[in-house]
Amino acid sequence: MHPDAGNRLKDQMKITFLLTTADAVGGTERAVFNQASELAVRHDVRVLSVFKSQPAQFFSPDERVRVDYLVDLTGPVQRPLRPTGVDDAVWAQLSAQPSQVVDRSWESAFNRVSDLELELALQDTDTDVLITTTPALMALAVHLAPSRVVTVHQEHRVSELRGTSGEPLLRHSARLDALGVLSERTREWFAETLGAGAPRLEVVPNALPSGYRPKSTLETRTVVIAGRLVGEKQIDHAVTAWAAIAPRHPSWTLRIFGDGPLSGALRRQIDSLGLHDCVQLNGNSPHLAEEWAKASIALLTSRNEAFGLVLAEAQAAGVPVVSYDSPNGPREVVMDGHSGLLVPPGDIDALTACLLRLIEDAPLRHRMGAAALGSVERFAPAVVTARWEHVFSELVAARDSGRRDIAKAERQAMHDLVSGADGGVPAASPAPASTVRGGGAQALEARLLKSVRGLVRDGGQLCRPLEWESPWDIVQANLALAANALESAGVPYFVVRDSLVRHTVAVHATYREAVLKALAGAYADQAVYVSVLNENQNAVATVLAGMLENYLDTPGSGVRVYQSAVSRSRTLRLGAVYGCTISFWDEDPEDPAFFLSPTRTSVGTRLPQQSMVRSPMPLAGRTYPSITPFTRPLHGDVNFPVDAVYTWVDGSDVHWLDRKNTVLAGLGLQTEDAATSAARFRDRDELRYSLRSIDMYAPWIRNIYLVTDQQVPSWLDTSHPRVRVVDHREIFGRRGALPTYNSHAIESQLHHIEGLAEHFLYFNDDVFVGRTLQPGMFFHSNGQAKHFMSPTAVPMAPASYADEFNISAAKNNRALIEATFGQVLAHSFLHAPHPLRRSVLEEMEGYYQEAMATTAANQLRSHSDLSVASSLHHYYGFHTLRSVPGSISCGFVNVGLSDHKSRLNRILTARPHDVFCLNDFHDGDVPEEEQDAILTAFLPSYFPIASQFETGSERNQRRRAGYLPGWPL
Repeated sequence: MHPDAGNRLKDQMKITFLLTTADAVGGTERAVFNQASELAVRHDVRVLSVFKSQPAQFFSPDERVRVDYLVDLTGPVQRPLRPTGVDDAVWAQLSAQPSQVVDRSWESAFNRVSDLELELALQDTDTDVLITTTPALMALAVHLAPSRVVTVHQEHRVSELRGTSGEPLLRHSARLDALGVLSERTREWFAETLGAGAPRLEVVPNALPSGYRPKSTLETRTVVIAGRLVGEKQIDHAVTAWAAIAPRHPSWTLRIFGDGPLSGALRRQIDSLGLHDCVQLNGNSPHLAEEWAKASIALLTSRNEAFGLVLAEAQAAGVPVVSYDSPNGPREVVMDGHSGLLVPPGDIDALTACLLRLIEDAPLRHRMGAAALGSVERFAPAVVTARWEHVFSELVAARDSGRRDIAKAERQAMHDLVSGADGGVPAASPAPASTVRGGGAQALEARLLKSVRGLVRDGGQLCRPLEWESPWDIVQANLALAANALESAGVPYFVVRDSLVRHTVAVHATYREAVLKALAGAYADQAVYVSVLNENQNAVATVLAGMLENYLDTPGSGVRVYQSAVSRSRTLRLGAVYGCTISFWDEDPEDPAFFLSPTRTSVGTRLPQQSMVRSPMPLAGRTYPSITPFTRPLHGDVNFPVDAVYTWVDGSDVHWLDRKNTVLAGLGLQTEDAATSAARFRDRDELRYSLRSIDMYAPWIRNIYLVTDQQVPSWLDTSHPRVRVVDHREIFGRRGALPTYNSHAIESQLHHIEGLAEHFLYFNDDVFVGRTLQPGMFFHSNGQAKHFMSPTAVPMAPASYADEFNISAAKNNRALIEATFGQVLAHSFLHAPHPLRRSVLEEMEGYYQEAMATTAANQLRSHSDLSVASSLHHYYGFHTLRSVPGSISCGFVNVGLSDHKSRLNRILTARPHDVFCLNDFHDGDVPEEEQDAILTAFLPSYFPIASQFETGSERNQRRRAGYLPGWPL
């Protein structure tokens, strides 16, 4: 297409930067224009902006940089900026249609107009290198750019924390020629996530703007913070800190530069705190270099910051920095204790203390300012530009040599091998933000990888393989790690009770150094991590135990000890969340008769010394020391047994189908063939994985009852003492009509299960526990059950034969509740485990005898049914004071609907829900075979540990050998 392209001078390339809105005022736009201006000295450089959103452009690049816009947003209708004969009404309709490449959950700005205009702009481009600046733009570029164009994506955010907006990186990075990031931590995350499908990965910082940079005297009594006024920047933290500083240093001023949607809220905060005389909101400044020269201290409070160009600009003016140690940029720019001070993220008290330290110590401020000035040479425009020129020239040379196309195809093959149904690879867990990389950490990790068998790297840490342990087992193992080290060193301790899943042990603060030395000595040659905790229980440093003696002087309220473990599939990683906290207690300085805990325990933060009576606490087969307040039953404890009940059917069972066809024929209805039945009652092994979810995340459940019609899953260990298969004949007795194929009828008889606890959870087999839960999620300690209301309304019309059966059942429930209690129910309940009380069901059977009997007698679903377990129980229990509203995070995915497929990847990656339901929608647009494939990939990825209820599994064998604890835990 461009025969002369490969014959250009070696030192000259055509380079195009792709921006979403080049006229925006943000760090990405500033960095791009800085880089483009430097490259324009020797290359043909263009900035192509998809949208024009402002009448004028804020940043002014070098005059040799051409800036073009494609879609105009400044008028009443989104339309191309080029001349067009198409009517505005057409463009208006197209702008309302979603992009065919960019999912709206990634970035909502894109639409069909932007697709068409970008395709037109790129189809004949003769650029050598196309540089994208957001994941959405990257997705468009790899789809629309000609194959000869070298594609480079420059990430300007903390990629591992992007969430949904980062999904294109997981789907399309293999199609890139190179991926540039701003920190080594992000590069490691990409290498771990993308594996063999990764393109060339480069760590290149943003460059300082070129030109003269004035220097600060550091005697201006001014603190400057600059950034977009959005939630992520947390400028309100700076204002809150200043409220504590201003009374002590009234001659100092906080100056805020930037604009954004939170400007009004910040102004109100400033006024409410009475700071209008000493805090300035200045808006955007095109001359930030001059503003830094007027500062004595630079401040940054971002929740996360990929690089922090403003910090480099401040240091270039010789200004020391106080910054949150947020992922990942501040540590890349600021040398803690040398050119500035890094503060645990979100710790406003520590932020205030560090600002006061630099305000009150002028010699320290000047020393750090000098160090800051000397540290920024690595960000000099010439240095950074040379690095990018080297990368670009090598990529173009690879293209021209013919090697590049084969390498890209093979990368894509490796990507496709491990990608999911949506084309994305699973995201690796990000390394803890507090991870310390220096001081020999990498050398120690390399030595442990060689010497300790089975270790792998995942989530930025060394992990042991997770073969059979559940999260509960990991919690106990980490408690044992802490206890073993303390006992070996003779450090007295006791186990504390609180509301967390992980354990906490208390040690007197005078043993702090002994604790750190004990852990360092005990685990010098093991992959055991220790996090030093501040007063807010945030980790300020996370290191391997073998390096812990470097932190003997680091202040802290405790440490968290853990081994990270990861499944072979790398889809389940158990780390610090399941660690053991060693908490440093001390005497109350105001009353020595009390001890103070740095964290809230189940009995408060102040304990009288006279209550510190030693008492044993048995946990997982081992007895630990504790004190009497923690070994007694406390208000709020759920000490009664809780069972689980499932209803299950295997629709492919020919004997079951024969029985069903007999009933259908007897009722004069059409019978089903095996294929139709198998599709309607398709068994995708959901029950197996739902039981895994209980074993992993709710091991406090006592017994599991599986209600079936003469069927038993082949994999189920029916000899397990906590599992019992219950036949329909057992629970129906002489009631109803058997055989039954009506789930409403079966659910109406669950309370007749022999031995069933008063309190139990009713599960459909498509409902799963998503993360570690405690029984208090479902029941109060006084026995009251909880229920979880759905926003879905029950239509306000009488039941009719036109209703779906679940709707008519809800309406029948409504009629009974209104007749009994005088209130009209309006909503259904979430697809979650249903907390039920056996006595409530028994009482309802007597009170609504006729309606319950009718439901039980309906062999097939009927418009006269009640929905007893999933709805009527909750309303009746509420009005009789035995069931109350609760709250639970519940996910829902219809695997038969294509627009729900992306939810599965988010559920697997983020694990955001307490429980979730995978409903099979038979009339959806996803073929049954594809649904099978989706669930076959998802379920073992989310629940990779075979449960103790599965015959022959390692947990099952350990249970048989007596190595797993029984109930109660």
